[in-house]
Amino acid sequence: MPTISIFYGIVVQMYWRDHPPGHFHAYYQGMEGLFSVETGEMISGKMPLTRKRMIKAWTLRYQVELRRNWERSRLRTPFELIPGADVE
Repeated sequence: MPTISIFYGIVVQMYWRDHPPGHFHAYYQGMEGLFSVETGEMISGKMPLTRKRMIKAWTLRYQVELRRNWERSRLRTPFELIPGADVE
């Protein structure tokens, strides 16, 4: 699964041709959460509250880029890297 961003120990990845709704996988210290591209809310999984908040804020900041990558996943084209929350 391609990595599209890494920040503060969180690895963000997307699958090609993954099931709807638009989402991505976030990994942190052995935990995994599925997050909505549209809202930044965790759909399923386990993640510390502070990291969930950080991922949500990052999602909302880079929502356009995440939507583009979701469309790319449907077409099986290479993903764009997205800056992390630790980049100004």
